[in-house]
Amino acid sequence: MIKMTKKRNYLEISADLLRVAKEGARKSHLVYKANLNFSIIETYLKRLQETGLITVPSDDHLFKTTLKGEEYLNQYMKLTDIFTV
Repeated sequence: MIKMTKKRNYLEISADLLRVAKEGARKSHLVYKANLNFSIIETYLKRLQETGLITVPSDDHLFKTTLKGEEYLNQYMKLTDIFTV
């Protein structure tokens, strides 16, 4: 039997990144924990920053999920719970 893997969509990847960044995370940590590569993560981080879901690194170089990002995660979890049987 062949195991089919499901590709994640933009919303799922964004949620993964925000979940990892909740306590603060360096870019390399985000790459590994969200299972992405360094070239793809740039697009996601730029979009998350533009929409105010994640903060731009300061002197400590840690990306952090904002309050708006936490609200996104809460709503995302509610929706996934509805569709999970």
